[in-house]
Amino acid sequence: MRRLLSTISVLALTVTASFAADLPRQMPAKAPAYVPVAYNWTGFYLGINGGYGWGRSSWDGFSSGTFNTNGGLIGGTIGYNWQGMGSPFVFGLEGDVDWANIRGSFANAACAGGCETKSSWLATVRGRLGYSLDRVMPYITGGLAVGDIQANRVGFSGMSDTRAGWTIGGGIEGVIVDRWTAKLEYLYTDLGSSSCAAASCGIATNVSARNNILRAGLNYRF
Repeated sequence: MRRLLSTISVLALTVTASFAADLPRQMPAKAPAYVPVAYNWTGFYLGINGGYGWGRSSWDGFSSGTFNTNGGLIGGTIGYNWQGMGSPFVFGLEGDVDWANIRGSFANAACAGGCETKSSWLATVRGRLGYSLDRVMPYITGGLAVGDIQANRVGFSGMSDTRAGWTIGGGIEGVIVDRWTAKLEYLYTDLGSSSCAAASCGIATNVSARNNILRAGLNYRF
């Protein structure tokens, strides 16, 4: 009887082991796919900018008194961007102040010694509307421009006037690494014209300053 029970037990264990060996093995679980987090432009930022300006100035009442101006500029930038979750649109407000050396001059019979227009600084406060392509953002911008118009004539005292005008333009900004971004921007600025009295410019005249600005910038977002 004991031999019979032992034989039955051995047979049962053998059948169980064979059945377990025939069962399919469980496939290893796959790791979830990595989904990169979209870049969000929201936040305050500070930066530096620099570039080149070129344009036209005119002295009314002077023959051939319309001439080219050009020169460099460099300064600082502060701004804020806001981008809603899931939205590609980026709304921003940006301000900057630049030292400038944009100037030009002419000389003719009416201004034999030479007449010069110069701008030594330029500031803007602008709204920005961008479209986020993740880490690259093209944008349009426009708002207030403030700067100086200087009129200098050899032999006269000349004049310097702070003027408020307008600016419009656009650009593209991209992420370099982490919170650092770089941009390339074009602005058209119009400061209108300033009056220069006869005692200051030889004859009473209005002096205008309109410029194209092309500049690059580097920003850090907080």
